[in-house]
Amino acid sequence: MSSPPASPHRGLDALLTPQNTVLVLIDHQPFQFANLHSHEPTMVLNNVIGLAKGAKAFNVPTILTTVLEERGGYLVKGLQDVFPEQKPIDRTFINTWEDSRVVDAVKKTGRKKLLLAALWTEICLAMPAIQAAGEGFEVYVVTDASGGVSAEAHDMAVRRMQMAGVTPITWMAVISEWQRDWAREASVAALASIIGDHGGGSSVAYAWEMQLLAAGRANQGR
Repeated sequence: MSSPPASPHRGLDALLTPQNTVLVLIDHQPFQFANLHSHEPTMVLNNVIGLAKGAKAFNVPTILTTVLEERGGYLVKGLQDVFPEQKPIDRTFINTWEDSRVVDAVKKTGRKKLLLAALWTEICLAMPAIQAAGEGFEVYVVTDASGGVSAEAHDMAVRRMQMAGVTPITWMAVISEWQRDWAREASVAALASIIGDHGGGSSVAYAWEMQLLAAGRANQGR
């Protein structure tokens, strides 16, 4: 019996690594946050900053882009502060993938696993995700670092993208795949710091674990 055909959605090669991923963060600007209703806005902000910090810690190429920043506002400060030296590519195209500067920056990395997060999901995330998937990229969308004008708009967009072969994922799943092995000690401290600052309940659990470990070491020293 012949083996099933290889799929970009199955097997070890379907997982993200720091060496095979390029990240594009799209339109995390004040205007878009003002009409974000699929998620609590501060949670999306927390998540996209955590994702950006993860990309920086793991040396994943990251491209920032805005749309009509003079009217929609500059990239939110917490996100820009992660990459202070990078000027976001400011577009007129609603669909990021129609801006050749963004596409050229992605292609220059030589990577085919394209990770996207955007405001809003149904427009600025769906359009480039669907187009890039049709052009041969393996597209992953970070759903909790993105958001739409309503829960329905966000959910329908994710369904539509899945029909086009796009893979949904969450930000902590992304950084966990990049780490993959706790023996990779060079990135463990940075990962722990990011989870501590942005991990919500996981950060509380992590702090508790650190307390228990410290107490155990203290008891061993008696």
